[in-house]
Amino acid sequence: MGYSIGEVAKKTGLTTHTLRYYEKEGLLPFVHKSGSGLRVFSDNDLGWLAMIECLKDTGMPLKGIKQYIDWFSAGDATLPQRLEMFQKHKAKIQEQIKQYQNHLKKIDFKIKLYKKAVELGNLNLAMQDEEIEAQRQKIYK
Repeated sequence: MGYSIGEVAKKTGLTTHTLRYYEKEGLLPFVHKSGSGLRVFSDNDLGWLAMIECLKDTGMPLKGIKQYIDWFSAGDATLPQRLEMFQKHKAKIQEQIKQYQNHLKKIDFKIKLYKKAVELGNLNLAMQDEEIEAQRQKIYK
C-alpha cells in the first residue's frame, strides 16, 4: 500500500518538513515517486522511518544514520560495519542509561528528603534524620 507524505506525517507524528528534510539528506533513498512526482511511501518506508527515529532519539547523529543507510544499500559486504555500528551505539546507550540511573538515585533522594522536610516542617530537621543522612552519604560518596 502507498501513503502520501501527509498520511505518513499523521501515522508517524513527523512533520512533512522533517520527512522532506530526511529525503533531502539521503535518509529515505527507497521512497518512490508517482508519475506526477509525488512521494509514495510504502510500509517498508514506515519501518525505515521508525528505525531512523529510534537511532536519532538515542543520540545517533544524522550523519551516522546516513552511513548506516548507505551501508545497507551497499549490500551484504557491509554487514560487519553495520554490526559494529550497532554494537558501539548500544554501548553508548547503555552508558547513558547508567548515568541516568545515577541521576535518578539523586532525584529520588531529594524527593525523600523533601517529603521528610514537609512532614517535619523544616529542612534542617529532615537533613538530621539518620535514614536521610545514610542515603545521602551512599549517593554522594
